[in-house]
Amino acid sequence: MTKTSDYRAVLEALPSAQWEAYLRAESGLPGPRGNLELVAAFADVADPGLIRRLVDSPDEYLAMCAAVGLGRLLAAGDQRAAETLRVLAEDGRWRVREGVAMALQRLGDADMRALWALAREWVDGKPLVQRALAAGVCEPRLLRVPEDAAKAVETLDRITASVEGTGPESRKLDQFRVLRQGLGYCWSVAAAASPALGFARLERWAASQDKDVRWIVRENLRKARLSRADAPAAERVAAVLDHSGG
Repeated sequence: MTKTSDYRAVLEALPSAQWEAYLRAESGLPGPRGNLELVAAFADVADPGLIRRLVDSPDEYLAMCAAVGLGRLLAAGDQRAAETLRVLAEDGRWRVREGVAMALQRLGDADMRALWALAREWVDGKPLVQRALAAGVCEPRLLRVPEDAAKAVETLDRITASVEGTGPESRKLDQFRVLRQGLGYCWSVAAAASPALGFARLERWAASQDKDVRWIVRENLRKARLSRADAPAAERVAAVLDHSGG
């Protein structure tokens, strides 16, 4: 038994009217870490009506649970869930936005083709939508098939190109900062899953004259998974970055 399965059993035994109180009591908040095992359990077994009602909750944890639950509905073919998730991707609360990324991963667990179809719709979206997409697809368990890993690299490549094309005023906005921060680790996941393609793209971006793009490359080079994937290639990217002004 896992914590998630234990929570599933508890939820299924509770009257539906008591779920919200239980979620709040066991959320782990306020605190350094929200209860993600309970989030997963809720997403596994919650009634679709409750999921949709909690989407609008002012409680950040409940709204996060709802976001992840929408991933289950989306994987089951409910396209309205995709529309709602895209709205939630721009929520002001970071846990809700993280819930959207987790929802996309649920879709990928069920149907990678469906995830890539959604990616084509989101990849040119606003920065927070792009950030949710990047975090959603850059999950190691989803990138074990070479074709999927390559698509993750291509997705990040397109999003990074949009960063390079962002004007100076837009770069002052918090949503740009959040996207940049997300790309600061997502590239390492995708490149480690598809080293030949991933390092080639990183080397190209390392030569960019854009300081934020170079920052993204530098942050990813700090991730140990890149050196483990191909140490000489990581060193080449670092050399190009140093030459371009780091």
